[in-house]
Amino acid sequence: MEVVDVWTGQLACTLQSALRMTNESFANRLGISSRTVATWHSDPDVVPRPEMQQLLDSVHEDAPVAVRKRFTLMTADTGQTDATAPFSQAQALRVAIAVVVREQDVLLVCRRAEDAPGITWQFPAGVIKPGVRPETATIRETLDETGVHCAVRQRLGERVHPVTGVHCVYFLCEYLAGDATNSDAVENVDVTWVAKSAVTRFIPAGNIYPPILEALEEDV
Repeated sequence: MEVVDVWTGQLACTLQSALRMTNESFANRLGISSRTVATWHSDPDVVPRPEMQQLLDSVHEDAPVAVRKRFTLMTADTGQTDATAPFSQAQALRVAIAVVVREQDVLLVCRRAEDAPGITWQFPAGVIKPGVRPETATIRETLDETGVHCAVRQRLGERVHPVTGVHCVYFLCEYLAGDATNSDAVENVDVTWVAKSAVTRFIPAGNIYPPILEALEEDV
């Protein structure tokens, strides 16, 4: 059986293709967020952290013989990017972004490096699954990720994120209850409230969707 010395985003996506899994099913198999899988597609050169390397090793080793053979054939081709590109395009991802405000504070989460290249702190986010309303995904993912209950106040718009390449739908949300806690330690390093006026100290202003900045300024 072929042994992978170092997993990259590209090799992880090739394993996903060999298993013939969607982003969501592959993420569930690994016990991680679909957002991480989407990042591997958008940044094939990223090297996952050691814990993730071990998870990928386990999935590869436990895969049926036919899957491992398929993986070997796919990796033997030097054009791996071309081999995985159709699969990546078919898995176009939509993510709901929650801008949760509590008086003069806004909720932020700190992602682990490979989850979003070039980004550390960001607003809570979650994949919008087929058949699920973006508003519902926003509320549910915020609760699952941070322990905070919120309600959607306003849809701010949507765009393709300039760093991750993921299609994002943004919502201004109102805090209802709950203490901010890191409920997803695999994906996040920390969760905290920061002053609205200090958001750009955590997230570069150029990476923030302009309507978010406008909404936060109106609330101050």
